[in-house]
Amino acid sequence: MRVVVTGGAGFIGANLCRELLERPEVSEVIALDDLSTGLADNLADLEVELVEGTILDRPLLAKLLTGTTTVVHLAARPSVPRSLVDPVASHEANATGTLYVLEAAREVAAHVVVASSSSVYGDTDVLPKSEDLPTRPMSPYAVSKLAAEAYALAHHRSFGLDTLVFRFFNVYGPLQAAGHAYAAVVPAFLDAALRGEPVTIYGDGLQTRDFTYVGTVSRVLADAVTRRVVSDAPLNLAFGTRSSLLDLLALLEELLGHPVARTHLEQRRGDVRDSQASSERLRALFPDAAPMPLSTGLADTLAWFRST
Repeated sequence: MRVVVTGGAGFIGANLCRELLERPEVSEVIALDDLSTGLADNLADLEVELVEGTILDRPLLAKLLTGTTTVVHLAARPSVPRSLVDPVASHEANATGTLYVLEAAREVAAHVVVASSSSVYGDTDVLPKSEDLPTRPMSPYAVSKLAAEAYALAHHRSFGLDTLVFRFFNVYGPLQAAGHAYAAVVPAFLDAALRGEPVTIYGDGLQTRDFTYVGTVSRVLADAVTRRVVSDAPLNLAFGTRSSLLDLLALLEELLGHPVARTHLEQRRGDVRDSQASSERLRALFPDAAPMPLSTGLADTLAWFRST
């Protein structure tokens, strides 16, 4: 089984490549990445072919997908704040890029697993968020991810392409980058705390997230690849946990053994107040999937940060 991972040198992509190499069904793993946010070093110790290029390069996609069994499409322009700065760039990478991947996959009848985002739900009071809820995206990023998943589901219905769409919820873990303006909350907290600087909290810190460990996500994705799982509707890839940013900070202080200073700023535009997944659909298709406790995953992530 030949698997192409777009965004394969990124945080989730590199963790997935490692997981795929442990599956006997997988004979070859190719990572396609433009290295705008991914790092070649993330794949340095893996028997993975890294192809530097963009999903907007249609001839490259056509060449790369020849003979491919499954494409796991993770390449994207991430971050809600980044999409507010340049909405067009987010659309091109996330919506148009996904369409190009799907069209290339259609030519070779490849199975396509597409990464979407919990941001498509918007700021609804309904918790947990089931896949049947109306979508109310609040940012250009969320709109672009909704378009991406809609294209994938439409290709399944229109052309019979085998597709599976996952909505990710606040994935964290080793290899997640920090030290930049658009860093996710877990690496941003860890990076600041380890440098002895205050962590930045946008808002009161009581906003909640369904944090999902990257190792768990990688195992579910790899299972989807090896079993060629298909669904005509999106799936939440999270387990219904709910922790506030202050809860996260308290766990970090416990792991570090000392208090961590914090600075509160105004809540950012486009940010959702509360997020929690309904996991019924996920558990029906992936009954062996199990979450990692946030305290354990955070300890593993802290250990990785300290080792780098």
